[in-house]
Amino acid sequence: MRKFYLMLALLITMPVLMQGQVAKYKAVFTLNFIRYIGWPEAARQGDFVIGVLQDSDIARRISQQTGGKKFGFQDVVVKEFNSLEEVTDCQVLFISDSFSLSRNATQIKQKLGNNSLIVTESEGATEYGAMINFVVRNEVLKFEIHKGNASGNGLQISSRLENMSSAIVL
Repeated sequence: MRKFYLMLALLITMPVLMQGQVAKYKAVFTLNFIRYIGWPEAARQGDFVIGVLQDSDIARRISQQTGGKKFGFQDVVVKEFNSLEEVTDCQVLFISDSFSLSRNATQIKQKLGNNSLIVTESEGATEYGAMINFVVRNEVLKFEIHKGNASGNGLQISSRLENMSSAIVL
């Protein structure tokens, strides 16, 4: 009987543990993406700001990994946004799948300006302006790249990052 309860407890907690691991990898990948982007001069001024919209777990994980670090000569600052109204201009904006990019794409683009990398985790988000989108294929976390969206924002994606992606949209 104890084994049954142990197995039941494991089955219940397994999705939570796996989701935590996925969040950890999304945070790590998001931080690594910035090294493979050709940033325009305007994006290399002031602090390097990574915004996270509606995902406290990702924001916390990115903050933990960037504590006191720099990107080039820029201090890395993580800002957590709970709503669209709070979003301010930043070099990277990670948008949670709980936020509807399809309904709010125009407002997001207006708030961000021209040189921002939009990273999402919603199926089809590249159709609405995302440059990098996390997807799960065959139970494996992958990402897709939309080069047209990136170049439209003055960003250049390196071929090394393209080689790591699961799909590239021109």
